[in-house]
Amino acid sequence: MSLKESSISHPMLSPSDSYAFQLQACLKNKDQGAGKSIHARSIKVGLHLSTFLLNNLINFYAKTGLVSDAQRLFDEMPFKNRFSWNTILSAYAKSGRFHTARRLFGEMPERDSVSWTAMIVGYNQMGLFQDAICMFLEMIRERVTPTQFTFTNILTSCVSLEALDLGKKVHTFVIKLGLNGYIPIANSLLSMYGKTGDPMTAKVVFDRMKLRSLSSWNAMISLHAQTGRLDLAQLQFEEMAERDVVSWNSIIAGYNQHGFDQDALLFFSRMLKEPSVRVQPDSFTLASVLSACANLGMLKSGKQIHAYIIRTEFTSYGPVANALISMYSKSGGVEIAQKVVQHTPSSDLNVVSFTALLEGYIKLGNLQPAKQIFNSMKERDVVAWTAMIVGYVQNGFNDEALLLFRMMLIEGPKPNNYTLAAMLSVCSSLATLGHGKQIHAFAIRLGEDSSVSVKNALITMYAKAGSIAGALCVFNQVRWSRDTVTWTSMIIALAQHGLGGEAIELFDEMLVFGVVPDHITYVGVISACTHAGLVDQGRHYFTSMQKVHNIEPTPSHCACMIDLFGRAGLLHEAQEFIESMPIEPDVIAWGSLLAACRVHKNADLAKLAAERLLVIDPEHSGAYSALANVYSACGRWEDAAKIRKLMRDRGVKKEQGFSWINVKNSVHIFGVEDGLHPQKDAIYETIAKVWMEIKKAGFVPDTESVLHDIDEELKQLVLSHHSEKLAIAFGLISTPEKTTLRIMKNLRICNDCHSAIKFISKVMEREIIVRDATRFHHFKNGSCSCRDYCIDGHSDANSPLSNGSSLIAD
Repeated sequence: MSLKESSISHPMLSPSDSYAFQLQACLKNKDQGAGKSIHARSIKVGLHLSTFLLNNLINFYAKTGLVSDAQRLFDEMPFKNRFSWNTILSAYAKSGRFHTARRLFGEMPERDSVSWTAMIVGYNQMGLFQDAICMFLEMIRERVTPTQFTFTNILTSCVSLEALDLGKKVHTFVIKLGLNGYIPIANSLLSMYGKTGDPMTAKVVFDRMKLRSLSSWNAMISLHAQTGRLDLAQLQFEEMAERDVVSWNSIIAGYNQHGFDQDALLFFSRMLKEPSVRVQPDSFTLASVLSACANLGMLKSGKQIHAYIIRTEFTSYGPVANALISMYSKSGGVEIAQKVVQHTPSSDLNVVSFTALLEGYIKLGNLQPAKQIFNSMKERDVVAWTAMIVGYVQNGFNDEALLLFRMMLIEGPKPNNYTLAAMLSVCSSLATLGHGKQIHAFAIRLGEDSSVSVKNALITMYAKAGSIAGALCVFNQVRWSRDTVTWTSMIIALAQHGLGGEAIELFDEMLVFGVVPDHITYVGVISACTHAGLVDQGRHYFTSMQKVHNIEPTPSHCACMIDLFGRAGLLHEAQEFIESMPIEPDVIAWGSLLAACRVHKNADLAKLAAERLLVIDPEHSGAYSALANVYSACGRWEDAAKIRKLMRDRGVKKEQGFSWINVKNSVHIFGVEDGLHPQKDAIYETIAKVWMEIKKAGFVPDTESVLHDIDEELKQLVLSHHSEKLAIAFGLISTPEKTTLRIMKNLRICNDCHSAIKFISKVMEREIIVRDATRFHHFKNGSCSCRDYCIDGHSDANSPLSNGSSLIAD
């Protein structure tokens, strides 16, 4: 509106009123130039001394960002009234210039509620909520009565500081002044109670409101939805006489955020059928329903919503574009997600959508495009780094995970507990105690060592790296925790290290402490009974698992029981258990029985077990090898040869055994009769000397472990070149005296190696820790932690606690 038009439209106004009216129009349009023109004209006609017009000019300059001009006019005013002071005060307070605002506030000849509220509003806008509260308390001490606007702002301060107690006192003051019936104040109280953790009082406020606005209803629906009371949220939603998009967004987002994604989609469908023209989905609605589709993996529904977006010409930028990328990435449509990325301005994309796309490729095991996306991200947050690291870990690229983690420490954000847990998993897989200790120290420096996920990963890492003492040390720091995974991890660790009795004691302590075991806990405790030869206790736990904790037996539990009976020589009981199992016996069940037959040389039962196993998995190399080994152990060389020939004819290949040792952060891998290591000459020379020394000390090679019909001398030579012995020889020449050697092996350790390593530990005065496919063996001073119970030729590589390796040793 021009100045001329404004004057003509209001011929009855006085000159000052007319100019003031025109300034309001300029303020509405944020037209600084027009406002300055009005100021100039007022000076020409001699109205520049009018207090009323000057106040309007100060207000105009202040609210259009020209605070210096407002201050100049204020300083030049011959007479200032309360409005003048409040206007300039508000300008400085809202612009964050609190030093000047505070000075003006102190200079004011008189201050009213508007003056105090202006300071409170200014503090709130700058995020200085504690200062706002202090100003409010000072206002009360000065006996200045707050207004509605004061209360709504101070309640905002309480919400931001989560100051529920102060909020309650403000509520009491509101009631005393009789202002609780004002809808804006009541809505602020609803918000304050809801966001500071007192939803019950919020409901009382809502129920007592005589007049409710749409915002009142929306506040309660949002409150119930955010606190997970979706039944109450839906009840109030259905009671509403009128709904807007905020109402629908609150209920849809509530269901989505609490895992009821199907309900979120049903409400979205209802929303689309709503007759009201004003209720149309916005970006928040679409982001929530696309998130629901992503969580449900409903690619088809997600595509339908995408089609709706295109059909309605909704701007699919910003939150919607990112939600589309996440939906397609998580629902198996990563290629479509990639196309959405290509057609979306890079400024609208956020790290969340990129991370979702990254995780989508990782989920498919397609790491190359995932790596490309990761490298192309301009901003990579800790979630993106962790996603890429976890992707490497899950796909077996442990070295790449380690390299990326080191890069993250140099140029990325600080790792969080998920990152550290993933890296500890790498250390567990590689059994690298040195790296694991470094990450443990790093977790302590970051303050993440108290995280449950990190503690559990640390227990597993120390246990798998052979340091049961380290695992116990971490566990003792958190044994007060009632986390089932923590206790279970420690029980399994003790069982795998041959400490069956200690594992059972810890399980009993767990029950006394009130921690509820799960099905994995019982796998651990029954396996502990197996390793310790406690058949009766194993039966007891298998029964109490079902009767006391209502846990139905899984294939893993059944395999543990079969293994328990088989180790104890109760083959017929093991067979009867299999035949009476409530579930169909699987490869592990028959494999456990077959392995027991090897120990006790029961060829007939071994043949039955192998036949049943091969019906389930015709390519299972362990079945052929184990049966051949049983025949060999029984002296039935022709039958053994037939089985091996059948294995060759069918193209079934036996898994090769190998061992590895970590020396100076480098992993050295050895196979049987290995000739590839650069130090092979020194290694074979060392093992030959060690072999002679332990034989002098009384070691007798167990040539029955060589299940081939060859002469005795050749059998001894083959035995001396087993992979774990070569790894030990390399460790002896590569580490200082008295250093503990930690050897990892992919198959079960054989009788001869077990016996030989006991002698090596005594003759060479070394502690040697061997992790095979199922457990740990701690060799020291000529003895082993397993007390020789499980070393009888019985391969347990298919036990539920193993790495799923073959049934035989190399």
